[in-house]
Amino acid sequence: MQGISVNQYLRDHIRTVQDWPAPGVQFRDITPLLQDAKVFRVLIDAFVQRYKGLGQRPDVVAGLDARGFILGAVVAYELAVGFVPIRKKGKLPFTTVQETYELEYGSATVELHTDAVKVGQRVLLIDDLIATGGTMMAGKKLLERLGAQVIEAAAIVDLPELGGSARLRSGGLSLFTLVDFEGH
Repeated sequence: MQGISVNQYLRDHIRTVQDWPAPGVQFRDITPLLQDAKVFRVLIDAFVQRYKGLGQRPDVVAGLDARGFILGAVVAYELAVGFVPIRKKGKLPFTTVQETYELEYGSATVELHTDAVKVGQRVLLIDDLIATGGTMMAGKKLLERLGAQVIEAAAIVDLPELGGSARLRSGGLSLFTLVDFEGH
């Protein structure tokens, strides 16, 4: 890794799958980041270093279903804070609040347990990738509905040409990403 940035190192380990899940789509596959222990450590450390300081330290990390669970749980562990899953509809066993958001074709719903966060808690919201921003914005709304403060949203990859990162920022959400695939 000597001589290259963390961002470039991570980018070099993200696989691009052509024409998946549909013709013309370049799917950014983050699983190679998780498969190699050294690369996974670099990835997690990049987030932990950002959020371990007192000004950025969350009280809890919330991860979006499903790859946000992988990242969020490990980041929460490293920061010695709790982890909260934001799940797809129908997956949580206790009382929930839910938020529906629009997809390109149709809609989707995510849920959060009503006791997942406390009023005033500082939350880091994390996922693997920002595309249209719908899931991330829905997660933010759920957390805020329960009285938490989302200090920042974080993701490995930003696909800015899909408009999600701009949408999130215009919606008042601070955003941190490690790799930008604009125009690629």
